[in-house]
Amino acid sequence: MVAISQRAQGLGTENAFVVLAEVNQLIREGRDIISFCIGQPDFPTPANIQDAGVKAIREGKHGYTASAGIPELRQAAADYLNRTRTGIHVDANDVVVAAGAKPFIGYSILSVTDYGAGDEVIYPVPGFPIYESQIKANGAVGVPIFLREDRNFGFDPQELADKITPRTKLLILNSPHNPTGGIIPRKDLEAIAEILRKHPQIWIFADEIYGQLVYDGAFESIASLPGMQERTIISDGCSKTWAMTGWRLGFAANKKLAPFFTNWITNTESCASHITQWAGVEALNGPQTDAQRMHDIFHKRRDLIVGLLNKVPGISCKSPGGAFYAWPNVTEACKMTGCANSEEFRKRLLNEAGVAVLADIHFGPRVPNEGQHIRFSYAASDEAITAGIARVAEFIRKNS
Repeated sequence: MVAISQRAQGLGTENAFVVLAEVNQLIREGRDIISFCIGQPDFPTPANIQDAGVKAIREGKHGYTASAGIPELRQAAADYLNRTRTGIHVDANDVVVAAGAKPFIGYSILSVTDYGAGDEVIYPVPGFPIYESQIKANGAVGVPIFLREDRNFGFDPQELADKITPRTKLLILNSPHNPTGGIIPRKDLEAIAEILRKHPQIWIFADEIYGQLVYDGAFESIASLPGMQERTIISDGCSKTWAMTGWRLGFAANKKLAPFFTNWITNTESCASHITQWAGVEALNGPQTDAQRMHDIFHKRRDLIVGLLNKVPGISCKSPGGAFYAWPNVTEACKMTGCANSEEFRKRLLNEAGVAVLADIHFGPRVPNEGQHIRFSYAASDEAITAGIARVAEFIRKNS
């Protein structure tokens, strides 16, 4: 009898898409749902970028490109990284382009760990669920490091030092962070770098896809610190900053690993879409007025949703420093409504109040002694945010 591999059966998923399917089914059934579950800008791609894509189609940019990407995009990405991260120098040859930034999670693990050898990858929890699923699928050992609410959803660098072993090969950092919106402060980055200098075998995967959506202070990359760039895989892309999620365009930069990433791409996707790559050149090199406008709107929405959530009985919410996610603590709200945990609270919000969110368990195991949390993506209009939080407050009032 034909069988399915344990690897395939154990592969994790991204629950935002699972919940989105539930939401879309309810909408098809005629339900009125306000959705905060999917993490993508609710704006159209800027017109100049759309025009660049159309121009590429009209000019016959329909074929394969080099697996690493067209030279114009690799140069544009290098220039962008150099101007948005202080103190680094990225050459175009250090940059590799893929169909989104997500593939580089797997390519990085594949490139620096060996299957079944006991190589360890330290990753944040809560965190983007693909970190954990790719660690497992590629035969490495995942070592979670817990993010704490009293540290604005960061971790104590000493906890990192305690988790490092001779088998540690990769540390995943995500700042600004999905799902909490937290930012690793400069002092913590410096402490992390100091720890890593004692462990030269450890690579860093710096997931910086939300790096241009920072609202409090300036964006900081660990690659900017002395001795860190050569061992840091800088991962970024066009999806969030320029509202290009469906175009699928990401890039990573590391001089030593670039040839290996290129080879992985040759083995998997061949190359990113030729058309999309030319649109990406325009995104990176063209006017940034629309990107700044979207940033400013997200900033205002952040203040709106945090203010509203903190007025709801049983809910408290830290102000996230970046991205477009709020991560409120709903421990008391769960007790008030008789919900056993955040997942039951999430399901009842969806089915009884018509509000779609994600629960903390969609982002890894619940952090010990940290209570219950849910995630809102505030990539939604002011009207949707106001109406959605009003529904949450009414749900708690009716069921308390």
